[in-house]
Amino acid sequence: DKGKKVFKKCAACHSLKAGKKKVGPTLYGIIGSKAAEMKGFKYSKAMRNSGLTWDDATLDGYLANPRKFLKGNRMSFPGLKKQADRENVIAYIKENAK
Repeated sequence: DKGKKVFKKCAACHSLKAGKKKVGPTLYGIIGSKAAEMKGFKYSKAMRNSGLTWDDATLDGYLANPRKFLKGNRMSFPGLKKQADRENVIAYIKENAK
């Protein structure tokens, strides 16, 4: 429930449904996937060249401060400052985007 509440901040730009992009790409299947792999979404050069694989640690760092974590990416979201919020939303994504 806590993760669902935090995900509302993400839902304006991201979906958890396969193939459903919004302003941002879908987060369906993101855990364990390489960054910038969703077909049909135009990623920033920084994201395409990042070499990132999305796991708990990578998501935690990115969600804390997206622009600082990966300079040059286009995500305008300022980040989730509270560790508990990041942990809860990552758990929610893992459970609901597979």
